[in-house]
Amino acid sequence: QLQLVESGGGLVQPGGSLRLSCAASGSIFSINTMGWYRQAPGKQRDLVARITSGGSTKYADSVRGRFTISRDNAKKTVYLRMNRLKLEDTAVYYCNVVYTPFQGGSLEVWGQGTLVTVSS
Repeated sequence: QLQLVESGGGLVQPGGSLRLSCAASGSIFSINTMGWYRQAPGKQRDLVARITSGGSTKYADSVRGRFTISRDNAKKTVYLRMNRLKLEDTAVYYCNVVYTPFQGGSLEVWGQGTLVTVSS
């Protein structure tokens, strides 16, 4: 019912910046929380940042002050601006959206993932 398309990953040098985008499409009642998670090789998938429909945000300690999450409700898109990237930020980044379908309840969908590589 809801599909996600991510973009913006790539190769960047330490200290550089990237912006990830995740656009949602589909006929649903409402989008609730939108967020980004990441998974490095051999590690679990962890929350990077999330933002509620009201604009409240939560960040992982490791990215607070460097990353900024935002959303455009009209475009059903969530962004992750990543500044002062570090080697340890290298991971596959996944978009996550929690939404309410027309029949009620709450569903969750994941994006396909976009690779961010920080390397000199």
